[in-house]
Amino acid sequence: MTQNIRVRFAPSPTGHLHIGGARQALFNYLFARRHNGAFIVRIEDTDQARNVEDATDKLMQSLKWLGLDWDESIENGGPHAPYQSSERLDIYQTYIDRLLKEKKAYYCYMTSEELEAEREAQIARGEMPKYSGRDRDLTREQQQAYEAKGIKPVVRFRVPDSESEVVIDDVIRGQVSFETDGIGDFVIARSDGVPTYNFAVVIDDYLMEISHVIRGEEHLSNAPRQALLYDAFAWEQPRFAHAPLILNEDRQKMSKRDETIMQFVEQYRASGYLPEALVNFLALLGWSPASEEEKFSVEELSERFSLERVSKAPAVFDQDKLAWMNNQYMKEADPDRLTALVIPHLQKAGRLRDDFTEEDREWIRELVEIYQEQMHYAEEFVALTSLFFQSSIDYEGDALDVLKEPQVPEVMQSFSKQLDGVETFEVDGIKQAIKATQKETGHKGKRLFMPIRAAVTGQTHGPELPKAIKLLGKETVQARLVAASHIQE
Repeated sequence: MTQNIRVRFAPSPTGHLHIGGARQALFNYLFARRHNGAFIVRIEDTDQARNVEDATDKLMQSLKWLGLDWDESIENGGPHAPYQSSERLDIYQTYIDRLLKEKKAYYCYMTSEELEAEREAQIARGEMPKYSGRDRDLTREQQQAYEAKGIKPVVRFRVPDSESEVVIDDVIRGQVSFETDGIGDFVIARSDGVPTYNFAVVIDDYLMEISHVIRGEEHLSNAPRQALLYDAFAWEQPRFAHAPLILNEDRQKMSKRDETIMQFVEQYRASGYLPEALVNFLALLGWSPASEEEKFSVEELSERFSLERVSKAPAVFDQDKLAWMNNQYMKEADPDRLTALVIPHLQKAGRLRDDFTEEDREWIRELVEIYQEQMHYAEEFVALTSLFFQSSIDYEGDALDVLKEPQVPEVMQSFSKQLDGVETFEVDGIKQAIKATQKETGHKGKRLFMPIRAAVTGQTHGPELPKAIKLLGKETVQARLVAASHIQE
């Protein structure tokens, strides 16, 4: 590919970064890195009514957390600054004026009430609703009459009468045709002079020399309007590529109001997912490698990614698959890194003081090491390790059944005695105490280990027993052994 590759992620600051937006950013990033191109982050904030305070900062923070570094943006600038739509209004006005001068756009004075009445009448007649073109050819006198009534006009683009269809040559979807009869003259500037999204994005993409517009399928309906604007200015269009929708596990289009699934990057960060796992997972939502592999670093993804391997079919967001993938990365992660991730969750659960000591940190690190294989995300650590933060255990289920076996009192008494003799409460000493219990009682295998595990952890399966006993501490273990020995009384 000899063309200079320049792509952009242009979110609106209307809330947190949605996983769909994150995938869109990722595809652009990978495509740029694959072709030694530029990845640009631009903020589309012309719809002031929908903008949310601090949303831009949060969007940028989420992109940084994912590791998607950019070449040009509102933060580091670039040759095409400013990179925020609200700071480019003068630029847009120049091109609005050009279309008005060339009679390719015109002022429309229809009120919202008139437009709604027109729409309802069209629906009643069984017609596809669209703007009728009433104000297409107003004289200057007619315009002045409307303005005398205090009506502020919008600016509409004049869809050429000669056009029968607009064809989008989409890299992913192939050729997609749209009948211009169904489009109607569309608004390019609101009555306050602020341009609409479809107009601003064309101006920005052209001036910023965007080579490929890679975005979600939901934007496909915008493509014909944007193509018409490119033609009106006699500009070469960028290559469009519309990635498939992301569906929930019921194969329904995701709704931001659906609380059964986490949909925002910040939620995954707050829950203690690893960014590299989320990036790996998002890359496979609609894109497939040429091999059967599933686990890739961002560098490997950058080497392999291509738009030709992005599917047309919708992608299903499988939260269990994401948890599995995150677990694969957690198994390989540095325990110190995971310790830093779990500490805020322990504090939130009231299991760790804010002024914890270095000794506390080291204890948590050891606890992380024995649960690292099981942990799917950091927040899960609180539930996984609950037995280490309880003063006592309510024995039930399989553990209670084990503790009712006839040899249990003898095992509890012997093991308690052996632990008393352990001077340094470390793993090796605890192992020796278990061996000594076996020798003294004659019980071994499950008849020995299962009662000890059930007594000290309340579980019949779990982490390596000597390590768990060490982290519980001698006092806690002795108290639980005493409690377990009395169950049969």
